[in-house]
Amino acid sequence: MIKVSHVSKRYNKSDMVVKDVSFSVEKGQIFGLLGPNGAGKTTLMQMIATLLFPTSGIVTICGLDSQSSAQEIRRKIGFLTTEIKMDPLSTPNQLFRFFSELYDIPKEEIEKRKQERFARFGITPFADKKIVELSTGMKQKVSIVISLIHDPEVIIFDEPTNGLDILTSRQVMDYLLELKQSGRSVLLSTHIFSVAEQLCDEIAILVDGHIVDQGSAQALTEKTGSKNFEEAFFKLYTENHIGG
Repeated sequence: MIKVSHVSKRYNKSDMVVKDVSFSVEKGQIFGLLGPNGAGKTTLMQMIATLLFPTSGIVTICGLDSQSSAQEIRRKIGFLTTEIKMDPLSTPNQLFRFFSELYDIPKEEIEKRKQERFARFGITPFADKKIVELSTGMKQKVSIVISLIHDPEVIIFDEPTNGLDILTSRQVMDYLLELKQSGRSVLLSTHIFSVAEQLCDEIAILVDGHIVDQGSAQALTEKTGSKNFEEAFFKLYTENHIGG
């Protein structure tokens, strides 16, 4: 569903943010990119979501090339990042209708989807409140509902639980597992060990813009001779970080 082949991104002659990254995400799989802030996770996610183009390398989504078929790909993916902000003066109801029409969802289907998804995330009591009046957790839940409004085959989430309280974070994680069980391909980036360990079938450790190792949390722990996954990550980071 997602294939990243030798992808690099350079913003200027000396600033290589992503370096020769390759991996694939299969149907019904949650694939995680784990790394510290500044590791290149967001840049990589934006290239996969067709918001940026690679300096070199190829990204394909559902067999489509990200550069030649960007418009078509955008109708097949749901992309959520904390850098994308909702109109603060709009309401969840207004945003749901606007994006439903944008994706050509049949009118008779819009209200049904809204009721189901608002109820699923507890948005219904806040449906007519302005976004600016909502809590951080509620804004994130509205963002998730809007980003998946068109039932995409591929979900790309950049730090989906960042800044959320424990209960909201758990709710988001449970929903990602449901998406996996329904056959969606999920790519998420995080710097939270528990999120990567609990959700991801496969984890790529990103350090200074390149993948230094990849596997399940258990496999990486065993491979590095570590007591737990967190220790495994720090071993890999220390061994591979420039200047580390």
